[in-house]
Amino acid sequence: MRLDIELTAEDTQLEEVVISSEKEEQGTKSLEMSVNRLDARTITRIPAFLGEPDLIKSIQQLPGVTTVGEGASGFNVRGGSVGQNLILLDEATVYNSSHLLGFFSVFNPDAVRDTKLYKGAIPAQFGGRIASLLDVRMKEGNNKKYEGNGGIGTIFSRAAVEGPLFDSDGSFIVAGRRSYADILARPFVDMLNDGAALNFYDLTGKANYHINERNRIYLSGYTGRDRFFFDKNQGFSWGNNTGTIRWNKIFNDRLFANFSGVFSRYDYSLQFGENERDNFRWNSSIRNITFKPTFSYFVNTKNEISFGAEANYYSFEPANAYGTSNGTRVDVSLPEKYNLETALYLGNSQKISEAIALEYGLRFSNFVGLGPGSQFIYNDTVPGIRRTPVAERTFSRGEKMISYQNLEPRFSLKAELTEQSSLKASYTRMAQYVHLISNTTASNPLDVWTPSTNNIKPELGDQYAIGYFRDFGKENRFEFSVEAYYRNTQNQIDYIDGADLLINEFLEGDLLTGIGRAYGLEFYLQKKAGKFTGWAAYTLARTELKVNGINKGEWYAARYDQTHNLKLSGFYDINKRWSAAANFTFVSGTPATFPTSRFVVQGILIPYNAYDSRNNVRLPAYHRLDVSFRLEGKTTRRNGTARKNSDYWVFGVYNLYGRKNPFSIYFTQGDERVAAGNPINSEARQLAIIGTVIPSVSYNFKF
Repeated sequence: MRLDIELTAEDTQLEEVVISSEKEEQGTKSLEMSVNRLDARTITRIPAFLGEPDLIKSIQQLPGVTTVGEGASGFNVRGGSVGQNLILLDEATVYNSSHLLGFFSVFNPDAVRDTKLYKGAIPAQFGGRIASLLDVRMKEGNNKKYEGNGGIGTIFSRAAVEGPLFDSDGSFIVAGRRSYADILARPFVDMLNDGAALNFYDLTGKANYHINERNRIYLSGYTGRDRFFFDKNQGFSWGNNTGTIRWNKIFNDRLFANFSGVFSRYDYSLQFGENERDNFRWNSSIRNITFKPTFSYFVNTKNEISFGAEANYYSFEPANAYGTSNGTRVDVSLPEKYNLETALYLGNSQKISEAIALEYGLRFSNFVGLGPGSQFIYNDTVPGIRRTPVAERTFSRGEKMISYQNLEPRFSLKAELTEQSSLKASYTRMAQYVHLISNTTASNPLDVWTPSTNNIKPELGDQYAIGYFRDFGKENRFEFSVEAYYRNTQNQIDYIDGADLLINEFLEGDLLTGIGRAYGLEFYLQKKAGKFTGWAAYTLARTELKVNGINKGEWYAARYDQTHNLKLSGFYDINKRWSAAANFTFVSGTPATFPTSRFVVQGILIPYNAYDSRNNVRLPAYHRLDVSFRLEGKTTRRNGTARKNSDYWVFGVYNLYGRKNPFSIYFTQGDERVAAGNPINSEARQLAIIGTVIPSVSYNFKF
């Protein structure tokens, strides 16, 4: 049943009213588990780097979500790598969610309506990654009046405009951001006058049109780019482009459907050289076109069936590259790869009784590699040693090169123990056919996306979770949960020592596969109402890999393994105009591989790992405190009339006590020359991305 409610404006100043399109169930009542929601208001209140609210940094304050350090792109969920997270912006895949090498995300908070992070119990509708799903939905715009908002910050400014279309039968929103640190520094830094740049921009938009009571069309898109150039000839850039068109159709009181067409593209480029006669140019991309019909059928008050399909056509451009030496050009490009991923799914949300509810479903996925292209057959070597091709098979355009199929069952159970407590359990199987290839400490914009082939099998993940949920306190202001999870993975990708991942036609010879396991306990306590609100999240976890050819075939900690992860977030309303917020983060040190011995060759010290160990030590623990204060603008003029516009200031301090958190530790020999026969001293050096207090101020407005 559809119900449209229109509210008329009153002159009286009221407290904020939130209108939801569906009943908002409490944590104990909801069937969902391993799911966290963040709305735009919460995101803007969390203290952030340089005072700029950020979606990715906000979800890192939740249980089970980690990162390997400041400035690292992406995030890790329950022992998954960065490339194992499916990130959707209005149904379009975002392959790189970072601006400025990981300090900011591509999501403009002025355009975000809400965010939902699935760490487990992912519905059958979704697939393609084995760790998590981050579902970001844009605002639809105000269909009653025109309004705008924005902000001026330390490093970038932003602005958004929204309003009605077609006599209020539709609405739109357009939001943009542009950083300007390099512009402000140009008068003081000579290299910035020679074409150097460090900036980003993005533009987000959405529009919708209400055709009639049963049909509505939505159109949304995003474009953004980062530029990091040392001069006009040398540097790199990367960017995302997405577009979504969705037809929302109500057939009758029981059958509801969405038909979506989606485009997504991520590309990056690298160039260096002094001039056109001596240089190197490289660009790479991944793009996909998706068609997805989804249906919901209300059988009765106890059963809601969902079913649908998805077709995803991929085009991978690993390297369009050439080098020029003394005017002679050498092409080192790699051929494009083409793939088709399709899926069918069927699910049911069933209410057995007032206390017991189930959600179960099955997804069938199929992945095909298409010609033109080549398949390589590699020799067998000692595990951990580079393999070389011994045979090659070529395929013509459209010919099937490989094919994989997987059944992906999903199951969730909720059993209410009392009116305020419940037990929940879930099982989820996921298959992943595209892979992010990166053997660096943290993901970076030049990492390679590659499809499954005859040598790279699809990654498979099975996750089991059980949890206890409880609401308590006056009007259930407090919410508590504890979840235990166990996840095992197959065909987990790792790399030989010294792997060559960039512009390598025989990349598959440097890859290794094995199994993985991740398990842990997540505790979450939230206060949802009152002058003081916030949450505490603690995760006790392990993430390990076992790969033949690494660490003598024994289990070893993954690079993103963190045993203890404590996050505290608090918000306090001091009075009507002033409010305060603070974050505290404590995380166990991440693993790293240190040498166990050394050689000296012609006075040069060469570190060496004699035991073939991987991630054999841990870096020191990471901890940081951030605070911010928000000052609301006055709501009335001097004559007592209400202001039409509103504004507020945010004053923040990131890393309040100036902790020099280690991002990595490396070894080097001393700078002084050592006489022949004397021992060479080596020293460990710690790299901290941010090792000082960073104050910030931003001004935000709405009109």
